[in-house]
Amino acid sequence: MKASPARRPGPWRSPLRGPWLTSVFGAVLLVGIPVLFLTGLLSYAAYNPDLSHVNDKTPGKGLLGFYLFSWPTHPYWLYRVNQGVHVTLGIVLVPVLLAKLWSVVPKLFTLPPVRSAGHALERLSLLLLVGGGLFEFATGILNVQLDYIFPGSFYPLHFYGAWVFFGAVLAHVALKLPAAIKALRSRDLRAELRTPTSRTRPEPFDATGLVPSDPAAPTISRRGALGMVGLGSIALLVVTAGQSIGGPLRRTALLAPHGRSPGTGPGGFPVNKPAAAAHIRPQDVGPDWRLTVSGAGGSVRLSLVDLQRMAQRRSALPIACVEGWSTNDQHWEGVRLRDLAALVGHTEDPPGVFVESVQLAGSFRAVALSAGQVRDGRSLLALRVNGAPLTPDHGYPARVIVPAAPGVMNTKWVGRLTFGATDFPGRA
Repeated sequence: MKASPARRPGPWRSPLRGPWLTSVFGAVLLVGIPVLFLTGLLSYAAYNPDLSHVNDKTPGKGLLGFYLFSWPTHPYWLYRVNQGVHVTLGIVLVPVLLAKLWSVVPKLFTLPPVRSAGHALERLSLLLLVGGGLFEFATGILNVQLDYIFPGSFYPLHFYGAWVFFGAVLAHVALKLPAAIKALRSRDLRAELRTPTSRTRPEPFDATGLVPSDPAAPTISRRGALGMVGLGSIALLVVTAGQSIGGPLRRTALLAPHGRSPGTGPGGFPVNKPAAAAHIRPQDVGPDWRLTVSGAGGSVRLSLVDLQRMAQRRSALPIACVEGWSTNDQHWEGVRLRDLAALVGHTEDPPGVFVESVQLAGSFRAVALSAGQVRDGRSLLALRVNGAPLTPDHGYPARVIVPAAPGVMNTKWVGRLTFGATDFPGRA
């Protein structure tokens, strides 16, 4: 009798793979991903996209903008905390996401790829889950590093990608939550954390397709795998969080492009776009610079000296940007936006303002601020910071500073303020 040929070992032979380990990683992501999604939606709302088309980088959002609201100015640190959590958590979860993908990689190559209509839906949700997750994390990390190598604008790509990814997460949870709960209950976490490599055994073979039929000998325990992933997340936390927390921890933000000290002195705090990168010419901000302020009562043109003669107010506010970096509170000094509104007829309940920079081109060279932002007494056209005139990189001769607003909404090198408008003059 002829002997049957020996079965060739499959490519996925790690004895660690199985429903329990996959479910542990999934449980961590099940907590973290909703927080990422919520803080991402709040970050988009902070731009007040319903106020003006120049603020809205996803004009085709339709019903996806159902939740938008007028972004508040209290507490003043709101955007700093929101974006710090969003970016830092996203980076910290990268090792967990990669470990989860590693644990389920056999499922991605099962044959036949589709066995039934229900299986087809499961495979589609898995494709959107894996593809959407990799896309969102990749574009987010590239944005933090200011590497815009992907086609198109970051804002719509990341916004629509987030909805696709989170929808896939909800579908996956609906399909897999009962099985995940059962798997988590099948083993004791504390017992696994005490189990060395020598006593590590595969999970019982089942129909999930995760447990290998011919497992290899273990080279690491589940305790070691969890520890390696956890250590990776802690390391990323250490080299990232300082860009949002600030102070001495800023020096530990090795992965942040703004983590290193930008210098000393009154202007020694991070800047996203220096004057040279914005193509600000000396004549744009030189002695002939004038600020045009317009409103219901007409227009005025003010020199820097004229602004310095007006009542000067002070505000202690941070700068916080979408990339996750922020400054500590900086001490700004200048003219309140509401006082400038009063010059052109808006003495009571001033409206919102359309702010234009002398910057000739580029994203956010103009923004619309809401009436609530204008009326807040801490909202300034700043002329000085930390006791000294603004530096060119920080917006000399004048910049806007508004509580809780994203950094790009605090327009630098301001040339025109139009109260009661939400768009460029003359545009419908």
